[in-house]
Amino acid sequence: MAAELMKKRNLALAFGGAIGATVAVKMLMRPRTVNWQDVAHLVPHSDHSQFVNVDGARVHYQEFGEALKPPIILIHGYTASVYVWKTVAPMLADAGFRVIAVDLLGFGYSEKPSWFAYSIQSQAGMISRLMNCLGIGRAIIVGNSYGGAVALNLALDYPEAVEKLVLVDPVTNDEPKNHPLLRLVSVRGIGEVITPFIADSKFFLRHRMRGTIARANHHLVTEERMTAILRPLNAADGHHSLLATSRKWSANRIEQDAHLIGRPTLIIWGEEDKVISIKGGCKLHAEMANSRFVVLKNCGHVPQEEKSELFTELVSEFCRDKEGRISKKGSSEMRLEA
Repeated sequence: MAAELMKKRNLALAFGGAIGATVAVKMLMRPRTVNWQDVAHLVPHSDHSQFVNVDGARVHYQEFGEALKPPIILIHGYTASVYVWKTVAPMLADAGFRVIAVDLLGFGYSEKPSWFAYSIQSQAGMISRLMNCLGIGRAIIVGNSYGGAVALNLALDYPEAVEKLVLVDPVTNDEPKNHPLLRLVSVRGIGEVITPFIADSKFFLRHRMRGTIARANHHLVTEERMTAILRPLNAADGHHSLLATSRKWSANRIEQDAHLIGRPTLIIWGEEDKVISIKGGCKLHAEMANSRFVVLKNCGHVPQEEKSELFTELVSEFCRDKEGRISKKGSSEMRLEA
């Protein structure tokens, strides 16, 4: 019996040691950061990429269209980057707008400083100061998912910077924090250990994408898309920004204060969104008196990628109309809520 217990103990120690060694190697071998010069040739529309210093941090953005056209600022979601706008950004520019797709601090090819707060409010402040740096007094702000929460906070804290809002399946509360993975990484120590493995895993990302995008659009889950999403976060500073953002997540204010936003607002939601319930869109629409609510059929959490042409048509029409009105054009693929 004693020999058997000793054998199990030794096996457990060996197993634990192997895991510890694997973690140590992963932590030590990962690069500190992703160098733009090394990957620029792989980034879609890199010829449109520019960098500007905002509050001491280097911010990456891509600009399309003529400088004198009405400005639209595109804000991506958690773990994402300007990549999610690669199709619609040029299309919106062709529709007559100056389009600026921004990588939030800590994501994409923007700097990922350890001193940044990584809260929704701090990202909104960064967008406001970025606009100042680019000489943009007021713009149409478009935000998807976590970027929608940033856009809403921008409208609450810097209303003078917002002409209109387009909210694409936006985060409106802290419910996403209840996801088992976000709860796990919020635990100090555990998050630091597992994030490098999860952030680099194509298997995990493929599974997550298939839950993010509607079944009808699973053809978008490609090797190229996965690589493009993983590439800018595959380093120590990217892992830190993912952790810091999940731990500083605080979005309940949006549900509480949405009624204070008076700017014309277009809310777009994928009918098959499994990431954020469409109930959130209904509630947001009810709270925001000057809002329009469009639900897209056969669409999940990223309408700008899943329904690019219809998305561009809706946003363009909303932005051009002085009152932010939209017609029922394209109603076979969507429904316009009252």
